[in-house]
Amino acid sequence: MSTPLSATQQPAPGHSPKCRFCSAPLSHVFVDLGMSPPCQNHITPERLNYMEAFYPLRAYVCEKCMLVQLEEFVAPDDIFSEYAYFSSYSDSWVAHAKRYTEEVSARFGIGTQSKVIEIASNDGYLLQHFVARGVPVLGIEPAANVAKVAMEKGIPTEVRFFGRETARYIAEKHGRPDLLLGNNVLAHVPDLNDFVAGMKILLKPGGLITMEFPHLHQLMMHNQFDTIYHEHFSYFSVITVQQVFAAHGLRLFDVQEIPTHGGSLRIFACHDDDATKPVTDNVGAVRDREVAAGLDKLETYLRFEEQVKETKREILDFLIKVRRAGKTVVGYGAPGKGNTLLNYCGIRQDFIDYTVDRNPYKQGKYTPGTRIPILAPEEIRKTKPDYLFLLPWNLADEIVQQCAYIRSWGGKFVVPIPRIRVID
Repeated sequence: MSTPLSATQQPAPGHSPKCRFCSAPLSHVFVDLGMSPPCQNHITPERLNYMEAFYPLRAYVCEKCMLVQLEEFVAPDDIFSEYAYFSSYSDSWVAHAKRYTEEVSARFGIGTQSKVIEIASNDGYLLQHFVARGVPVLGIEPAANVAKVAMEKGIPTEVRFFGRETARYIAEKHGRPDLLLGNNVLAHVPDLNDFVAGMKILLKPGGLITMEFPHLHQLMMHNQFDTIYHEHFSYFSVITVQQVFAAHGLRLFDVQEIPTHGGSLRIFACHDDDATKPVTDNVGAVRDREVAAGLDKLETYLRFEEQVKETKREILDFLIKVRRAGKTVVGYGAPGKGNTLLNYCGIRQDFIDYTVDRNPYKQGKYTPGTRIPILAPEEIRKTKPDYLFLLPWNLADEIVQQCAYIRSWGGKFVVPIPRIRVID
């Protein structure tokens, strides 16, 4: 028997979306974050007086397969063909990628005779480490502006969206890989079945797939509602991702829990008839923890929205208090998650004077929806704010280290998720 839904958990009247994996009707709302613009549509000065497109940021949970997902309001071409996110601007993320190349090479014997293909290879932040080891690589990246940076680093890149058609094209033109990988791309795929079927087509017999994505279990435990935005169509647990891969002839044989993005999974998969890769105990252990947390039960998902509302109240309470005390607050970063947090909480320049970002592509523009100026990090030293509000809270350690100089004038750091906290 289904749990009764509150008014905010009812789908829109007359609207019946379908699950992108199993096509079951989506009749249960996981969380409704209101209306929000696409998170990477940063506003140029000449567009400040123009309207923006806002879309419902409403996540559903499928009661059949337990996949948490958004509807597709913005076509992938409109989001990813020209992209504002360049992975290499995060030092810790580049270091994470380097460790991955070392670990996977040692464990699976990836070397100069192997072939590595990365889906959503961005600016070459990861493949550059394989190139340095003499491993043949190929990137697949739909954003031409980002792919250009990778190619300038000497990383061959195909500018394409990935799915069955691209998989056949790549296999014929470049051959099949020993290692097929994708970091933080699986969640970005509106046609999930086409994408996973494409991996099945492209992967070499005996080959290996690794995928990294934020773990839904961590999102729910730690109030990471801001990782929900229009670019992220799906939110995965092992319970759901096993079903998706199995439906396309792929088998999970290992899972690692990693700290990136507030808690992610790295899954290892192969063809379902590959007897050389036995299933490790990790797969069952992570799944068992998900079941113990109730991720196999609909009612667990329906409790999430109230804790999100309380997190919003706490953030606004803090900002109101410090602004009334005459303190200055500026942001650090202009990430996708920051757009969700700012728009859901209604935070504009009345609370945050400006934000900064290391990416020159974003500097001189304004945050989507909330219209907060995005400046270069040097502005912090000029204005000496009392508080630095960390929008990419998952990089808090890196940012606190880089910006430790704010302590010289008594500046403090604010980390909003999972609960707002101040770091002296």
